[in-house]
Amino acid sequence: MNKTLLILAAGMGSRFGGLKQLEPFGPNKEFIIDYSVYDAIRTGFNKIVFIIKEENYNIFRETIGKRIEDKIKVEYVFQKLDNLPKGYNVPDNRVKPWGTAHAILSAKNVINEPFAIINSDDFYGYDAFKTVSEFLDKMNKTGKEHFGLVGYKVINTLTENGSVKRGVCEIKEEKLVNIIECSIEKKVDEIIASPLNGEKEFIINDDTRVSMNMLAFSPSIFNYIESNFEQFLINNKNDLEKCEYLIPDVLKKGIQENYCDVKVLNTTSKWAGVTYKEDKENVVNYINELINKKEYKANLWE
Repeated sequence: MNKTLLILAAGMGSRFGGLKQLEPFGPNKEFIIDYSVYDAIRTGFNKIVFIIKEENYNIFRETIGKRIEDKIKVEYVFQKLDNLPKGYNVPDNRVKPWGTAHAILSAKNVINEPFAIINSDDFYGYDAFKTVSEFLDKMNKTGKEHFGLVGYKVINTLTENGSVKRGVCEIKEEKLVNIIECSIEKKVDEIIASPLNGEKEFIINDDTRVSMNMLAFSPSIFNYIESNFEQFLINNKNDLEKCEYLIPDVLKKGIQENYCDVKVLNTTSKWAGVTYKEDKENVVNYINELINKKEYKANLWE
């Protein structure tokens, strides 16, 4: 079965500083993206699509793309600010991309098969890729869309160096009911989730499931994102310089409108990433630990 991994790599790591995707972490200068692609290949994906900024194409392809282009089919698409519905223009002071839903829409013309999405700068782990790949293999082709979201235990996604942004999942009978975008931090013996919309903070358990933006879709999601984009712009007409069209909001709308349901796929994987510069040492140590356990080769692409 054909299935694609769509890697969101158009954003810059503002808190970490610089282009996180080009930071080496493995013993032979492997990037975090390398481990994601490696896991994708060994769990049955046969195409990679990178979403990047057009101005980053040359350095991205030279440093990341070329080392994997002989191992799996690779395509590149650009997230462009002016990719807007007819009649709309980019606000003069708009700098940031339009968000994750807009990024996914950038790949509409190159993906015609079931696909998963991930962030480029997060280490997801083999079990997560295996879980999402098996879900894609069973994805239905008719009727209401059945999408998937890989849910991590929140305790497996934290850093000791500060807060992290996660989507806290409300789940009923394995299906996503709601997702609350939060800033999450462990304080003493409690994990505190502070909703980004300003609502009251709340305490969550170690095993509360959170989204790390690893999602499974059929290609129909492109039309749904596109058909709702103009309404998003209308709703945010007073904040067009900063608003973001985000995939969790699209999923919530899709669930409410009965366009789709979203199964939360449990994983035993542990997240690793560089939200802050101080996280790098921990990520390097974690990768070395996995190499010592023979879960990855020391030289990933040899």
